[in-house]
Amino acid sequence: MPLPHTWRPFGVRLAGAVLGAGLLVICALTWIGFDDETRARFTTFQRITLAALGLLAFSLWFALVRSRVVAEAGRLVVVNGYRRREFAWPQVVAVHLPPGAPWVTLDLADGSTVSAMGIQGSDGGRAKQAARELRQTVEQQTAAG
Repeated sequence: MPLPHTWRPFGVRLAGAVLGAGLLVICALTWIGFDDETRARFTTFQRITLAALGLLAFSLWFALVRSRVVAEAGRLVVVNGYRRREFAWPQVVAVHLPPGAPWVTLDLADGSTVSAMGIQGSDGGRAKQAARELRQTVEQQTAAG
């Protein structure tokens, strides 16, 4: 597989986009549906609170959809939410996606493990294929280096 290559979760991104857009439309239509008197009853604090809750929901959605695993020539980059970790190929010992697991787990040379949310088990066959591709890439890069 040519590098660089990026794996991203499909189901989470799709659900996040559809549900996020649906929630935005429902909230906008509800606000528009209020009469002037009802809208006037909202205090500035309540409006700020609603905006803050909207920003919080957006930040959680954005954290989920930005998760990815990127295989590059000299390293493996794992982005889980707002955390980015980079590993040299010899650091990655194994790639696991057991049945029922939420996402891929990487075994590292120091004995620790790291979750890779960019490949999510909920994607089914797509996730299994991505885990196989990542496993092959790890083996090829470790053998080459």
